[in-house]
Amino acid sequence: MDATPRHRSAIDLGLVPAVLWTRDYLRRCDRTEGSTKLTIALRREDGTASLFQTQVLAGGVDDVATYLHVERTVKFLLWSRGASDILLCGAEAGPLSLRLQADYSTAGCRAFDADFFRKVFERPLSFREIKESGLPNPSAAHLPLGRNLDGCRIGFDLGGSDRKCAALIDGKVVFSEEVKWDPYFQSDPAYHLAGIRHSLDLAASHLPRVDAIGGSSAGVYVNNKVRVASLFRGITDTSVFDSQVRDIFLSLAKSYGVPFEVLNDGDVTALAGSMSLGRNAVLGVAMGTSVAAGYVDKAGNLTNWLNELAFVPVDYRLDGPADEWSADRGCAVQYFSQQGVGRLLPLAGINLPASMRLPEQLEELQKLLLADDPRAHQVYEAIGIAFGYAIAHFASFYEMSCLLIMGRVTSGQGGSIIIEHAQIILRDEFPELRIDLVVPDEKDKRHGQAIAAASLPSLRR
Repeated sequence: MDATPRHRSAIDLGLVPAVLWTRDYLRRCDRTEGSTKLTIALRREDGTASLFQTQVLAGGVDDVATYLHVERTVKFLLWSRGASDILLCGAEAGPLSLRLQADYSTAGCRAFDADFFRKVFERPLSFREIKESGLPNPSAAHLPLGRNLDGCRIGFDLGGSDRKCAALIDGKVVFSEEVKWDPYFQSDPAYHLAGIRHSLDLAASHLPRVDAIGGSSAGVYVNNKVRVASLFRGITDTSVFDSQVRDIFLSLAKSYGVPFEVLNDGDVTALAGSMSLGRNAVLGVAMGTSVAAGYVDKAGNLTNWLNELAFVPVDYRLDGPADEWSADRGCAVQYFSQQGVGRLLPLAGINLPASMRLPEQLEELQKLLLADDPRAHQVYEAIGIAFGYAIAHFASFYEMSCLLIMGRVTSGQGGSIIIEHAQIILRDEFPELRIDLVVPDEKDKRHGQAIAAASLPSLRR
């Protein structure tokens, strides 16, 4: 396959952008006799479903490339949209579904993915061939959350290195605070509960009363239940997770006695952008401890899509960097997060002590950039180049007119370098795309997420 990018990073030369590889494969399908349409349907037990159409070469022409194309596409769909049943329709659907079922099993090479989605949907992933007449109608559930600013509200955001809280009165922030913490490797959920309560009580102390509480955190939450969340990754005892973590936000809601909603932090990021910009069809991406993402559709609604873009493939090189959780290669977390920074630093000749944590490594990179160190420029340029190609790939799966960019990795001058190079990629290689890259101003950075989180619950009438 010819997926050579016009723009290359000096320190990450091997990048094979998913969008270029895919476009070349599809062009090959167009000019090869016997190529056929393949429809991939994702269906949930609640009846919602989404369809994605692509093409594949006829069996035997290049089965290696075809499976790579289909498996990488399915993985993107799983982590962006989410479902328990994956249905394939097309002439090559039978053998493809059988191989996918084997790989996405507890004994397969995608065992991490299989276990994640079993936890989210409480049933094993299922792949099977289906006739066209059996394809589900596309439908997405819209979440009736957000844009409620009346009353005295608390908004909170739980990150991997800090937690934020804010107090609002009729949409105006009257107090905000950021507290450092280290939840990832804490095995006792009492640590998490105490930290969250501290932030909520701190915000409440600045309000005459509390009418509603809304929050955001990395992970998957269904009706305020914790399904899977990196915030609690240190709690490996399943019985402890089930008894003390799964309903932690339900317990908090009961103790405060007010409407309470918690949502994936990426979705709240997108909602914050949509609210502040007055625009819809917004994909929000936060480059922080991991990659948080969220989506507001063209009608201005949050959906039930997962938007866990940390695990979507963006680089198709076979020897790409491996994700620490899934061991899969070329996933976004290794490019657009503090983990990505940690990976790129030694490639740029910046060698920091092995004991230095990722947030501290990012701080050192930012200091070097302020000192105009060319090595620091190379790190940010590499992130920007990879991001430009990734945005074009995202556009194949999301209908978007605006991309909101946030997170510690994009703070300061480094963020400007990332966006500058991403825009160069989009203008030069993908001029047909009309996507505005937007960075929230300092006021929105400080308060936008808290306001959007606080706006999630509606007041009881």
